[in-house]
Amino acid sequence: MHPVLIFLFALIAILLFTAKFRLHPFLSLVLVSLLTGILAGEPIRTIEAVTEGLGSVFSRFAIIITSGSIIGLLLQKTGGMSLIASDITRFFKNPLLALSFLGFLFSVPTMCYILAYVIFIPIAKELSSRFNYPPISTATALALGAVASFNLVYPSPVIISAAEELSANRDMLILLGFLTAVPTSFSGYLYARSLGKAEVSGMNEGGVIREKTIVKEKKDLSQENGALQRTENRKPGRFEAYAPIFIPLFLILFEAVLNNPNTLFTFLGNPNVALLIGVLLSIFSGRVLGLPMIRVQVEKAIKRSGVVLLDLCGGGALGATLAMTGAGEALGKFFLQFNLPHILVPFLVAAALQTVQGSRVVTMLVAPSLLLPLVPELGLPPEILILSMASGTFMISHVNDPFFWIFGELAELTPSEVFRSNTLGNALMGVVSFLIVSGIYFFFY
Repeated sequence: MHPVLIFLFALIAILLFTAKFRLHPFLSLVLVSLLTGILAGEPIRTIEAVTEGLGSVFSRFAIIITSGSIIGLLLQKTGGMSLIASDITRFFKNPLLALSFLGFLFSVPTMCYILAYVIFIPIAKELSSRFNYPPISTATALALGAVASFNLVYPSPVIISAAEELSANRDMLILLGFLTAVPTSFSGYLYARSLGKAEVSGMNEGGVIREKTIVKEKKDLSQENGALQRTENRKPGRFEAYAPIFIPLFLILFEAVLNNPNTLFTFLGNPNVALLIGVLLSIFSGRVLGLPMIRVQVEKAIKRSGVVLLDLCGGGALGATLAMTGAGEALGKFFLQFNLPHILVPFLVAAALQTVQGSRVVTMLVAPSLLLPLVPELGLPPEILILSMASGTFMISHVNDPFFWIFGELAELTPSEVFRSNTLGNALMGVVSFLIVSGIYFFFY
């Protein structure tokens, strides 16, 4: 079967399994991965691709996801997140804009927009509870801000490999990428804000504000669970509240800015090690809860992160299987056959690759090699070519994108809500980014 048809089959099958039949995402992804490989006529290689995809994702995200879950839950129980949320709202009159800024600011230095989201999603939940924002709105503001800078700002992994392969002017790429990323991120913030208004409006029309009730119930339950432990104890100070989050971030950033860090800084600045340090600091901060309660919360966080990791691993299996079939390359060649405006070609090629295999970094590793023979024909400056491709990496985040499942699980959203918030929000930013890059090209080149 043709790779493009295989890709379409996989996409439709996943949507049916998850949205219509409500099969667990992990089972849906793995089953469709196997069916995809069989249709490609490679059943044995499919098994290898599935297991490699599973293992690759687990090795990359197991410690990060689990550590972030523990840190967030312990800080929430001790009141540390409430303190951080108070400080944010004291300096930012608009909490949604503050969340978007947090995601944008920390995504590139940590070299992982998923890591920025995992670290700050507990703060997004606290702000949602405190100001009665729908959870879908706060999570979307944070996520879209993180993705915007990660996709467009040098030296993000999305940008840096393409810059080297296409010999781009680094200073110009930094400038143009930042100028594109800021308004792109702002469009994501506006979309997140509109989601909140629509959610509240829809709930009011029905006579029941479901999300607010759920948030209130969760807040009351949290207060009840921690009341006995915290009644006579002080709340954590600012250092104890901030340290589990910002000391790991400092270690990661410090290692990133050093040209030749020594072994100690390289070790401590590794995201896995840094976040494990954050776990130890959060346990120290949580000592006011008592050791039995700490054990309960850690076990709860680990169980929850296990569900997230299963979904992630399923996405990794599907991405590896689709890559094995050659669907991305086939889609790229298909677009190149049409007489399109030259600046649109890299955008569509990257969007096709992103839709097929889900990883933004992989997309920008593959797309330049596909387009390199066409660079003279396209006649685009390397910086514009790269940013056009980077705009395509916003399109389309769906079930084979690991972040699709992280976003939904940690924000406690259904797949349909994730499509409405994450998928459509990313698509909007992709269009905005591409229009800005096109405007820069046509007016200044």
